[in-house]
Amino acid sequence: ARRQQRVGGSQRTVSASAALESYFQISRTQEPAAVAAPRLEPSHNLGDNQGHSSDETIEVSDSDSSTSAEEEELDAGAQETPTPPSLGDQVKEMFSLPLCISSINAFSINALYPAKKAEPLAPAAPLDEEEGDTCAICFEQWTNAGGHRLSALRCGHLFGYTCIEKWLKGQAGKCPQCNKKAKRSDIVILYARTLKALDTSEQERMKSSLEKEQMLRRQAELESAQSRLQLQVLTDECSKLRRQVQELKALVAQHSVAAPQHPGGLPCSQSQRRYQFEKAVAVSQAGGCRVMAFCDALSCLVVSQPSPQSTFVPGCGVKMMSAANLKSSQYIPIHSKQIRGLAFGSRADGLLLSAALDNTLKLTSLATNTVVQTYNTGRPVWSCCWCLDDTNYIYAGLVNGSVMVYDLRDTSSHVQELTPQKSRCPMVSLSYLPRMASASLPYGGIIAGTLEGACFWEQKAGTSYRPHHLLVEPGGCIDIQTEVTTRHCLATYRPSKNNPCVRCVMMELSCSPLTEASEDVVCSSNPVQTFSAGPTCKLLTKNAIFQSPEEDGSIFVCAGDEASNSAMLWDAASGTLLQKLQADLPVLDICPFEVNQTSLLATLTEKMVKIYSW
Repeated sequence: ARRQQRVGGSQRTVSASAALESYFQISRTQEPAAVAAPRLEPSHNLGDNQGHSSDETIEVSDSDSSTSAEEEELDAGAQETPTPPSLGDQVKEMFSLPLCISSINAFSINALYPAKKAEPLAPAAPLDEEEGDTCAICFEQWTNAGGHRLSALRCGHLFGYTCIEKWLKGQAGKCPQCNKKAKRSDIVILYARTLKALDTSEQERMKSSLEKEQMLRRQAELESAQSRLQLQVLTDECSKLRRQVQELKALVAQHSVAAPQHPGGLPCSQSQRRYQFEKAVAVSQAGGCRVMAFCDALSCLVVSQPSPQSTFVPGCGVKMMSAANLKSSQYIPIHSKQIRGLAFGSRADGLLLSAALDNTLKLTSLATNTVVQTYNTGRPVWSCCWCLDDTNYIYAGLVNGSVMVYDLRDTSSHVQELTPQKSRCPMVSLSYLPRMASASLPYGGIIAGTLEGACFWEQKAGTSYRPHHLLVEPGGCIDIQTEVTTRHCLATYRPSKNNPCVRCVMMELSCSPLTEASEDVVCSSNPVQTFSAGPTCKLLTKNAIFQSPEEDGSIFVCAGDEASNSAMLWDAASGTLLQKLQADLPVLDICPFEVNQTSLLATLTEKMVKIYSW
């Protein structure tokens, strides 16, 4: 009975489908009015029975689905009963016909698929808002000036310059909007009038002015701090100088009281006179003094020292001291590194020759306190001297042992180089021996002393020089000084295994003909007297050999003693110690000079100059 009911339902469905198909089987030649007449009679109640039509439509769908289920369960019944076309096929066939009756078709479709109410369309955005005036990265307005100014990539998308620059640095080199490859060089700054951009030019100018003002304020604060620091340093130096003056006054008072009881040295055979302490002049509180020289033309003593204001004026220079009142005057900057040699010639203009470790040899005018000539030697200069026979020539002793000859009339370079014959040790001392009617050595030339030996460069005609090796102990020679009148030289040796003390050997220079028929001579040095000092010698000091202030033909030798921090004075003829001039530090240089017929002697430590009068 259930199968019969299902088969009956299927037949009803088939009959209903056949009726619907016959309804649409209309001749294409009929008029629309003739076709609509027979089917419009039952349709006048469709509006009232619309719910029923919807139910019937759902029933057809259920019948169709039940038919499909029946075909799956009963294969035999489905083969006997013809399978009706599905509702989808019927609709396809219905819409394949020419729609001549548009009103009926529209009514049927609207009945099957009721139309939805049309939603109101959103108003179209204005054109200006579609373009936008904000950056797609930070959503801030771009500007026409400053860091966030309008920029674009090659793909055409717009961004703020700083935003897209940071994006390309941090990301994999792609556009934030289209992911096209981009790099930092693809950023192009746009100058467009039609785009909306916030004008920040005035703001940028104000920022720039503010930054300048802040920079000037920081600079002023820095200068103020430096000035306060300099004031504090100068105040401390002034306090130290006051204390030193008080100490020196106390020492002078003690010396004046103790001098009659302690003469300070053995009396010489010619006279009972000795050097008396005159004054102590502080040159450099920080130390660093090395050499000094006296200018007869200007009656002044110059001392090398590092710059007292190394922060503002770095390097080294000299400080002038007037011999009339024994007071130090201004500082003159000359070299960038330590000065190793100072020398004055016989010129009346007072040109100072200086050698330093900055590979330069310079001439400084003390009248104007300026450097007037600079020669670049290419190597550090350890010593220098003037030519006393021709003031147009100067000499420089280099670190490799060679001697450079310069002509003041040629400011470009040296005119000759005297290369060392044996060792290439630094030229620690250089002095010129002028021509003189002397029986021992009438020739003039350069006496060059190195750490390994000494050589006398005899000056021939013009710039021709001939070397003569002097008899000097090999190794340990730290200084060679000459006495022009008597043709003596003084060589200073460091302590060694055989000689545990510092020795100063006075030698007499002489010459002998090479052959009987030859005009060439052989120059040599003969030791005359030896003076012994303390067992310590760590510094390259400079000593002095000079005529006695008594002008009786005797020779004095003065050398520094590091062990006792003093300068020792000997009589060269007898070898006796005449006096011991005490100092607070090791004596580095000794300079005898004469001012207004008064013989003076200056001793230099790294901080102070002490003046003694005969």
